[in-house]
Amino acid sequence: MAAPGPAPLLPAEAEALVQALRGTELRDTGGQGWLRQHECVEKLNMHAILSASAGQEQLLIELLVSYGKIPVLIGELISVEIWKHKIFPVLCRLEDFKPRSTFPIYVVLHHEASIINLLETVFFYKEICESAGDSILDLIDYCHRKLTLLAARSANGQIVTLVELRPEDLPNPSSMQELQQQAETMEFEISLKALSVLRFITDQVESLPLSALTRILNTHNLPCLLVELVEHCPWSCRQAGKLKKFENGTWHVVAPEDQVKMTKLDGQVWLALLNLLLSPECQRKYHFNGFNKSQLLKLRAFLTDILIDQLPNLVEMQRFLSHLAVTEPAPPKKDLILEQVPVIRDHILKNNAGKWEAIAKHQVKHIFSPTEEELKLQARRWAQTYSLDMMEALAPDKPRCRVCGVEAAKRCSRCQNEWYCTRACQVQHWQKHKAACNLMAGTLGRVGSL
Repeated sequence: MAAPGPAPLLPAEAEALVQALRGTELRDTGGQGWLRQHECVEKLNMHAILSASAGQEQLLIELLVSYGKIPVLIGELISVEIWKHKIFPVLCRLEDFKPRSTFPIYVVLHHEASIINLLETVFFYKEICESAGDSILDLIDYCHRKLTLLAARSANGQIVTLVELRPEDLPNPSSMQELQQQAETMEFEISLKALSVLRFITDQVESLPLSALTRILNTHNLPCLLVELVEHCPWSCRQAGKLKKFENGTWHVVAPEDQVKMTKLDGQVWLALLNLLLSPECQRKYHFNGFNKSQLLKLRAFLTDILIDQLPNLVEMQRFLSHLAVTEPAPPKKDLILEQVPVIRDHILKNNAGKWEAIAKHQVKHIFSPTEEELKLQARRWAQTYSLDMMEALAPDKPRCRVCGVEAAKRCSRCQNEWYCTRACQVQHWQKHKAACNLMAGTLGRVGSL
C-alpha cells in the first residue's frame, strides 16, 4: 500500500500564516523579516496547490478575503519585480561582490514566482478578484508588462531554454552569471502564470471596476496583445525539425498525432479573448478602429474545425468575427468619469528613485554576505520550508536520472538531492557530485544537530 502524500495545513496553521502576511520595504528585501514573509508565502503556495487538488481550497479563499491579504500579495509581487529589475542588475555588476552562497539571492528571485503561483491558484474565485479592490489595477498592469515581454521575445524568435542551477555551481565565482540565466528562465515561467491570472480576471469582466475595464481594453489594448500571443505562441517552438511545447515547467517534444491538440496555455488565451470580445459591456467600451479590427480579424485563420471541436465556445467567436468583418462598429461612448490609476508601483519607484545602488550595497553588506553561522541557521529554516516530500508531491513529473535522464527511483542517500536510475549511473556521476554532496550532507548534518 502506497504511503499517503503530505497533507494540507491544518485550518489554524493556515489562518496563522494568512494573518502573518505583511508588506515589506524594498530596502529590507532578503532580510530576516522579509524571509519570514517568504516562508509564509511559500507554505501557503504549497498548501493552496494541495488543497486545490483535493477540492478543499475554500477555507484558504475565505481567509485571504476576510483578512484582506490579496492587496498585500499584489504589493509584494510588484515590490520584488522592481527589486529584480533595479537592484539585482546592480548586484551583478559589483566586481567585489563574491558571495559565499548565492542561494539567499535566488530565494528573492524565486519569491516572485511563488506569489504569482499562489495568485494563479486562488484567482479562479470571484470573491478573490473582488477582494483585490483598487490593487486589481496594479495587477492588470503587472500582467500586461509580462505578456508584452513574452510577445516581444517570441516575435523576435527568442526561445527560452531551461538552465539548471546546480548546487555545485553556487560557490563558484561564475554563480552570479548562473543566477542571471536562471532569472531569465524564471521570467518566462512567471509570464505564463501572469497569463493565467489575467484570464481569471477577464472571467469577472462584468463585475470589474470601470477603471479596470478601461485599462484592459483601452490603456493596454489587451485584446490585440492576446492576438499576438495566438500568432506567435511563445510556449511552442521547432528545434531540429521537431515541435516542442512548454508544459508543466519544461519543454516536451510533441508527438505528430498530438500537434493539433490545444494546450492549457492556448486555452487561456482563447478564453480571455472570448471573455473580452463577446461581453456586451466590453463591446460597448472597446474602440474597433481600423487597426484593432484588422488585428482581431487575424484570429479567423486560427479558428479551424479541429480547434473549435476542442473548445466549442469558439463558434461564438467565429460568428462575432464574421459579423465584424462586414460592419463598422460605432465608436465607444465616452463616459465622463474620474479614472482611477494604479499606485503601488509608482509609490515604490518614487520612494526609492536614485537609491538603487545604495540599496544594493546595503543589502550586500547586511543581507547577502552572511557568516557561516548565519548560513547554518538559515539552512535549518530552508529545510523546514522546502520539505523534500512536499516538493516531490507538487512536482508535475517524476524525478529523472542525473546522468541519462530516464525515470529514476533511487536517490543519493547522503545529500538527498540527486536522483539515479541505477547504481552504475550514480558511480559514474560521483566525481562531479562529490564536492556538492559533501557540502550538502555536512549542512544537513549540522541542521539536524541544531
